[in-house]
Amino acid sequence: MNKDQITGRVDEIKGISKEKAGKLLDDKDLKTQGTKEKLSGKIQSNLGDAKEKTKELIDKI
Repeated sequence: MNKDQITGRVDEIKGISKEKAGKLLDDKDLKTQGTKEKLSGKIQSNLGDAKEKTKELIDKI
């Protein structure tokens, strides 16, 4: 597991929490911020996954 995977998943979880808090508190700004953070985290973790797969393929060669 690499840094991008870990950071991305942590940000994704924080974003989900903010999104749910925004829904509960009826705070559209907090919900939007959470959605953005969740998506950003998902992108970063996917990037980390791609890096990891690339590394595995290179190691096989």
